[in-house]
Amino acid sequence: MDTKDFETFDFLINDEDEVMLLLYQRDGEPSDPHIELDSEEKSALLYRNNDDTLLLNDINTEVFDSLMDADKLLVCELSREENDEEAQIVHAYEAEIRD
Repeated sequence: MDTKDFETFDFLINDEDEVMLLLYQRDGEPSDPHIELDSEEKSALLYRNNDDTLLLNDINTEVFDSLMDADKLLVCELSREENDEEAQIVHAYEAEIRD
């Protein structure tokens, strides 16, 4: 699998309009994670810890609207496996939403 494939992310919304971010495991442990929203660009910047940030571009309008109404985002980081069906959740945490 190409390393670029591990840079992808996806959002899921449940019936209660709660948003979850799925991404592949990144280096280091999450520490005081938070996310900053950019309403003009419909993008966000995830701060996992002091040394790691991730830019999330082209966020779907429905997802972005749900994020704007929320206080926290559930983030699940999946292990990097050749076969996606073998991936497991390595880190699951809440990130405070700031705008």
